[in-house]
Amino acid sequence: MLTGLSIRDLVLVEALDLEFGPGLTVLTGETGAGKSIILGALGLATGGRADGGLVRAGAANASATAIFAAPSDHPLWATLNEAGIEADPGEDLILRRQQGADGRSRAFVNDQAVSVAVLRSLGEQLIEVHGQHETVGLLDPRTHQDLLDDWAGLADRVAIVREAWETRAVAAAELERLKVAAARAAEDAELLAERLAELDQLDPRQGEETALAEERALLGAAEKALADLDAAREALGADTLSQKLASAFRGVERARQRAAQAGATDGNPVIQRLAQAEEAIDRTLSEAQEAIEALDAAAQAFDFEPGRLEKAEERLFALRGLARKLGVAVENLPAERARISGELNLIEDGAEALRQADARAAAAEEAYRNQAEALSAARTEAGERLSAAVQGELGPLKLEKARFRVEVETLDWDKAGPRGRDRATFQVQTNPGAPWGGLNQIASGGELARFALALKASLAGRTHGVQPVMIFDEVDQGVGGAVADAVGQRLAQLAEAAQVLIVTHSPQVAARAGAHFKVSKAEADGAVRTRVEQLDARRREEELARMLAGREVTEAARAAARALLD
Repeated sequence: MLTGLSIRDLVLVEALDLEFGPGLTVLTGETGAGKSIILGALGLATGGRADGGLVRAGAANASATAIFAAPSDHPLWATLNEAGIEADPGEDLILRRQQGADGRSRAFVNDQAVSVAVLRSLGEQLIEVHGQHETVGLLDPRTHQDLLDDWAGLADRVAIVREAWETRAVAAAELERLKVAAARAAEDAELLAERLAELDQLDPRQGEETALAEERALLGAAEKALADLDAAREALGADTLSQKLASAFRGVERARQRAAQAGATDGNPVIQRLAQAEEAIDRTLSEAQEAIEALDAAAQAFDFEPGRLEKAEERLFALRGLARKLGVAVENLPAERARISGELNLIEDGAEALRQADARAAAAEEAYRNQAEALSAARTEAGERLSAAVQGELGPLKLEKARFRVEVETLDWDKAGPRGRDRATFQVQTNPGAPWGGLNQIASGGELARFALALKASLAGRTHGVQPVMIFDEVDQGVGGAVADAVGQRLAQLAEAAQVLIVTHSPQVAARAGAHFKVSKAEADGAVRTRVEQLDARRREEELARMLAGREVTEAARAAARALLD
């Protein structure tokens, strides 16, 4: 709701502060008094076009400030958040525009500088202007389907269709992914099978390359190692050394026997030394034998089977060749074998997964189509009801020759989307026999404003969104009497559910308002100024009498004004 409007140095207004309440508010005054300045100031504050010519003569800047009270669930708070504007939902929203005589313009929201685009975006959510020269939202066919859905209470159905569309999109994307994967896998299957056969035939084992390399090196060194071992055995003397040590042992034994025969006892030092010599020779003989046996065992370890080196080299070269072919390290051949085997299994399993995905996509498509068709039927039925409601409003508004309809076009399935497969538009036939067309084909601004009023009167109380402030600029132009009274009735009906501001020359319309502002011009200090005053009951009666009588207000006019107010 618009709660206040402050204007400074704008055209003929030097300083003006207005307060507004709910319901129907009317602005009246003589032609040229400056009523359009008030609406222009509101447009300026909400992001409308501006230029330096709007600045009052002699002033450097002009400004217009509009204060709104918006509920905490209004979508504009999300707009503010996206724009980085600090604001607490539910607090007063102050839109201000400053226009310099030099043409430069600045915009503010709650005293925070913003772009004019942000200001305009907020203004589009807060006010809706219907008038002689305004581009109204109803002219945009893109808004018609949302208006119809909102009026008919189809939000839940639309949400179901959107959810079905998203489910369908996810299922279709998964099906496509599996199709691409299956096609790619089919192309690769023959090559994968060939590579797996090679790996199965070679049967690589973890750590095999290292073991083969060590074995190859050892086998390559075996011949020289055996020669070295033969030389070592020769150096030891082998059997000759054992014979000599045995002969030495026997010689020492004979010497000990001779000493004993000569009377030497076991405690004799000679006998003891000979016994120690026997023991040393015996140990040497034993260790020499062990050394010879160890040399023989080492030689046997190097005695590999014939062709063992060639086999090791052939195996190692085969492993390395396959690794190069597959582009992996030899040590990774077992893992590559498992990977390829897994891919081939996936190709086999993928056929079943593809069948299941295809079934899910088909089910999601069917579910979406069923929900979209149900929504189409609901929209068509709602369109017929709205058409009848608006048509019923046209006669009293002196548009009895015109026709109105809601055209719900069912699109092909390839043009369907998250909001269904419909395109709903508001169409009019201005005269019998004339072709049907969009609202923007109505040539007369007065007719357009009355069509907008008929639509708004039909939609009033049935919409579920946040209703913006509605402004009607001379919607009653060219009508009077009962027609003007019908216009007033419908404006009052709109004002029961929303705030409505109207600029009018019709006393029948003005009499319906809850608040009445009079716009006038006055000369002061050699300059003309526009002023606005809110009328009390007495002055309101006088203003209505002026509107009825013209220049000279008569008692009959005052009586008629009282009758209108009553």
